[in-house]
Amino acid sequence: MKKKMSYKIIARYIKNLSFNISKPEIFFSLSENISKYKFKVDIKSNSFKNNIIEVETTLSLEPKEILKEEIIAKATFSTLVEIDKNLTNKNELEQIILIDIPNKTYPELRKIFIFIFENSGFKDISIDREVDFKKLYLSRKN
Repeated sequence: MKKKMSYKIIARYIKNLSFNISKPEIFFSLSENISKYKFKVDIKSNSFKNNIIEVETTLSLEPKEILKEEIIAKATFSTLVEIDKNLTNKNELEQIILIDIPNKTYPELRKIFIFIFENSGFKDISIDREVDFKKLYLSRKN
């Protein structure tokens, strides 16, 4: 028996987009030292109104260590989700916010990020095609 959907996506949009290479030296530094950076995914949720929540999925490029000068690359995708009024199970709500919505949002967010990098001269940018949000959720629970 298929589980009844307890939420509905009512809107999706790019909430914030930051990309800054302040000097040519930083551009060349990133090209040569991309291994000093890592991609990070972050998920936050905010109550909007009534039974509507906003889920923010953010993808960013962050240095693994403190660098004197660094590139700024961060994109946040916002998804407005209407939650079924009868949903009272906190675990199910957490799974919607931390697994279901990011699974639907991440491919688009990744596509945006790759577009920005490729059009800034970084043709060989490598961002994981998939993120196992369920595994991340379960590891966080333990």
